[in-house]
Amino acid sequence: MAIIALGYMVIGSDRLDAWDGFATGLLGMQRVDRGGGLRAFRMDDRQQRLIVSDSAGPATIGWEVPDATGLDDLAARLEAAGTRVARAPRGIAEERQVADLISFRDPQGTMLEAFHGAVTADRPFIPGRPITGFRTGPLGMGHAVLHVADADALVPFYRDLLGFGVTDWSRTPYPLYFFHVNGRHHSFAMVGSGRTGLHHFMVELGSLDDVGQGHDIARMEEGRLAYGLGRHTNDHMTSFYANTPSGFFVEVGWGARTIDPATWTPHETRDGPSLWGHERFHMPEEARARMRALAMDAAARGIRAPDPNPGPWPSSGCAWADAVITCE
Repeated sequence: MAIIALGYMVIGSDRLDAWDGFATGLLGMQRVDRGGGLRAFRMDDRQQRLIVSDSAGPATIGWEVPDATGLDDLAARLEAAGTRVARAPRGIAEERQVADLISFRDPQGTMLEAFHGAVTADRPFIPGRPITGFRTGPLGMGHAVLHVADADALVPFYRDLLGFGVTDWSRTPYPLYFFHVNGRHHSFAMVGSGRTGLHHFMVELGSLDDVGQGHDIARMEEGRLAYGLGRHTNDHMTSFYANTPSGFFVEVGWGARTIDPATWTPHETRDGPSLWGHERFHMPEEARARMRALAMDAAARGIRAPDPNPGPWPSSGCAWADAVITCE
């Protein structure tokens, strides 16, 4: 597998000041002073993870490969399959803070980049709000999810050509495919909504309190909260979604599972997207009711995700009783 992680996102927007406040004050990223029509934000020891530019397209997904050989091999494979590849000018590589990169589009027209040699910052990461940090490292920046017109038609490009592993898929309430490139349950997904464009990207925080406090911040601003707090069925992420200044969502989460790509078996899921919560405030009431019904059905069947921090005592099946026992 040539691609090893989601490395960065590039967002085109003329609302740079709004993105400043969103990325630092809500997400907790650190702004890097780039000036002009460009904003850059850190999440870890990388020089940047999120780029917002007034001259870029709507959204570009940056995929990391291990080295120059991996980049050349990927470019050759894409070109052999009929995908046009462009070697980025030196100025673009410097803007992305990488050694080298190529750009290409998926069959739907989504702009993708692949790179190697991301620049490491020479100063410690300082979050934009008090958080414990982001879960990145070998797992990459997080994940990106696209709206697509035909999810089934795009699977061969991402699975067979780019080498992404299928983690799982679902048909309800719409076609959904989840793909991994490392131990993160999914670094990429497609929602067969009939639309095109970025649905959301996800950042994973270091503690549940980081997420809860972010949820409170989002609730304080009219129209900012898109999905309420909830937990996903497949990756077990506890998260909320916020409306960005560009109209798509960012998922802010904690506690997602990791997988072993070497032993993972792709499978279909039938429990809906959320075990509980994730009230979709952006949807009309009829659509919200359908999503609630899926979660209620999972609850009625006793569907649970593993506790990421299980206690050392046997469970009685009653959370209140367990809490009393541990206090004695």
